[in-house]
Amino acid sequence: MIRSHAPSRFLFALMAMLAAAGTQAAPDRPAVLKALEARGLRVVQEFKIDGDLRAFAGVAGDQPVAIYVTRDGNAIIGARLDAQGKPLDDATIETLVSKPMGDQAWAQLEKSTWVRDGRKDAPRIIYTFSDANCPYCHKFWEAARPWVDAGKVQLRHVMVGVIRQDSPAKAAAILGAADPSAALLENEHKFDRGGITPAERVPEDIGRQLDANQALMVSLGFRGTPGIIVRDDAGALKKYKGMPQASELDQVFGPR
Repeated sequence: MIRSHAPSRFLFALMAMLAAAGTQAAPDRPAVLKALEARGLRVVQEFKIDGDLRAFAGVAGDQPVAIYVTRDGNAIIGARLDAQGKPLDDATIETLVSKPMGDQAWAQLEKSTWVRDGRKDAPRIIYTFSDANCPYCHKFWEAARPWVDAGKVQLRHVMVGVIRQDSPAKAAAILGAADPSAALLENEHKFDRGGITPAERVPEDIGRQLDANQALMVSLGFRGTPGIIVRDDAGALKKYKGMPQASELDQVFGPR
């Protein structure tokens, strides 16, 4: 059985079938893959499965997907299930797509411009795309205090300036400070009174850093702040778009 869960951006139906449309391709590569790639899907690698289907691991947007090509050259995007309804290829997709994507994203985050909040040796690192004017970023900062103050979590604020006109200038005041971590805390402690005083201008180098951070935020699937990324105990990347629910805080921050 195949269960389809194709992302909406490609406008696939639950059982998405795409014909090869007469396009010729190399004998060992189904022509339908070219049609999918024209729609923005990236094909990563073929993997072996039993039966008449050919299976390919791919990426749609920032989501790993499995692509199954039928004998007649059509494609189904979704998940194969066994007779008990259990996914058959999740582990393969995790190995071929999810883990490499997670490792790459984590490396990009490490190289980005971020501000540390918490002890350097905290065992759990959480990246959060933050705007100095974002009320939900502030709520997330408040929620993190028990874990940060206990030395269990280090937040790394990847600063962006997207919410208000003075957001870039406030981010510049933080990033350009002699002690950015202290400036970040100043903004949070004064948040209800307007936060940190914006910089008079945004230096070119900080402007480039903010642009790069925003581009990274979008590339990782976030359209607003906070955008939160953490690794679970198995090393898999977990993303939270917006302020997590109270029931999710232990998943985000770990044990109290």
